[in-house]
Amino acid sequence: MFTGIIETVGSISSVQQEGSNKTFRITSSLVPQLRVDQSLSHDGACLTVESVSADHYEVTAIAETLSKTNLSDWKAGGSVNLERCLQLNGRLDGHMVQGHVDTTAICVDHRNLQGSWIFRFEFPGSFSNLIIEKGSIAVNGISLTCFEVADSAFSVAVIPYTYENTNIRNLVPGALVNIEFDMIGKYVARIMNSQNMTKQA
Repeated sequence: MFTGIIETVGSISSVQQEGSNKTFRITSSLVPQLRVDQSLSHDGACLTVESVSADHYEVTAIAETLSKTNLSDWKAGGSVNLERCLQLNGRLDGHMVQGHVDTTAICVDHRNLQGSWIFRFEFPGSFSNLIIEKGSIAVNGISLTCFEVADSAFSVAVIPYTYENTNIRNLVPGALVNIEFDMIGKYVARIMNSQNMTKQA
């Protein structure tokens, strides 16, 4: 479980294809604090640390993860938002994020407002019942508030700290991002769908 508050940005050192999987070697300031078997959010996708050395660690994404996220597009030299799992003895500064990416979205607009930035994203319309105006959403693992919500699009506003300390600053129109919708909304949608099916039976 995560909060969507990014701790640091890591750098992808290498990508190795192993059958249908991909193993990523990543350098980060978090390395001294990592251990094998630890869960770590990578652009919002929860991956397990498999090995740790003095200056890097490795994680593997299986075919299912690669098909549902932007990890299949990762290349050496790219940057990735990193967050360690939530500790239950602290404040929850963002929102409850599982690290289970629901879908990807495409950045379709990027505006600099000279003090903040607005990004607009388009996503598959089949997920439209999972997003609401002023609701929480995780974009590449970043906890943000969505607005100007449409059936298959939404916008987010980004403050300077987030812009400067995550890889959202690298996004340009056409870029693919990972999206995780609010967990509570997904459960509500599931319950409502089940109730409707029961009434129809």
